[in-house]
Amino acid sequence: MWQQEFIWFFTIFHQEFRKNNAIAFEVLMVLAVAHLFGFYNPKQLADFLEVPHQQFYTELKDWSVYHVKKMLLRFMVKQAAEKLKPVMSKSAATRSRAGTTLSIDNSVIDRCGKLLRCTWSWYSGRYHKVIRGQDLLGLVLTIHHIAFPLYLLFCPKQGRYHTTKADLLICMLTQLKTAFLREGIDITQLPLTMDSAYVSQELRERLHQLGFIDIIIAGKGNYVFTIDGQKWDASTWKKVLMLEEPTWGIDVPSCRIWGYSPTFGSLMLFFFRKSTTRSYYLMNFSQRSLRGAEIWHIWKQHHVIECFWKIMKSIFQIHSMQLQGDGLYTALLIKVFAYLLALRLKAQGIFSKLTITEIMRKLRREEDLRDFLVTHFHGPFSIA
Repeated sequence: MWQQEFIWFFTIFHQEFRKNNAIAFEVLMVLAVAHLFGFYNPKQLADFLEVPHQQFYTELKDWSVYHVKKMLLRFMVKQAAEKLKPVMSKSAATRSRAGTTLSIDNSVIDRCGKLLRCTWSWYSGRYHKVIRGQDLLGLVLTIHHIAFPLYLLFCPKQGRYHTTKADLLICMLTQLKTAFLREGIDITQLPLTMDSAYVSQELRERLHQLGFIDIIIAGKGNYVFTIDGQKWDASTWKKVLMLEEPTWGIDVPSCRIWGYSPTFGSLMLFFFRKSTTRSYYLMNFSQRSLRGAEIWHIWKQHHVIECFWKIMKSIFQIHSMQLQGDGLYTALLIKVFAYLLALRLKAQGIFSKLTITEIMRKLRREEDLRDFLVTHFHGPFSIA
């Protein structure tokens, strides 16, 4: 079982990359496997194995940012393509039942160090204030309520040119569209969901030009809409609109209504209440009209990307690996490898009913990491 999963990683590496440094790649895999045993950075693993940690860092420095970013993209696309191909060959209704969406969101990793790359002041939704950290923009495929990361990018704040997150997003989607076309998959057939941080009429038009058909975006409270001749901001509309009780396909009180925005023109709005006190609304930026049940079904998948961020932060402790400079993406690559490995294990029979945390606990109880590494790896470092 383990050997089969390791072969998947090494086969892709040897097929996709001309720089076949097998030992350096094996180090990446060893560090990823160590996450499942509770060792979240090279120093922790080196101390456990009683080897000099400098040997790990020497091998990690062998990778350029170009190769690391390329590995991130290729492995994430390959993993997602395995899950998408059987679904994309079916009808639109089957794809909808599988909950296939592309969810876009960013998350701030709180950092204190000044030598860590892309560390600036960002607004954090978790802390509800501006904190110092790294802003990670993520694009995730959701299918069967599981998150498969497709593209992860650290957002810089300085540079020669002013680049907005919308520009970064279009660049990411363009590269992903090309990468999936090589796999025989057209990802523009999948609906897009994102929050209001990226909203603009220009972004809407650029997404349409890329070929995306269904686009659902969470709206801000200060956007102004004219509905039935009345002009108020969205926060006021959320208070005055009467929401219908849950109906077929919509399990929350909701209201689907046309509105006019000075910025976006005429568009469909979907107001809903998640609890007794909090109301929200969505904007349909799609190239076609969608029923309320369709809008709600697409948006229900968006919470999966929040679950992905929580796994990366709390289970795989993305903040614990603090490689400086270009090592930023190497650290991210190792965390993604650990996540992909956990997902592949979860597809196995003995792990299928376990959460990632339960899988890690089971491995720690039943496996000895030293023996495990000797059994499955060539042992580039002495662990005697």
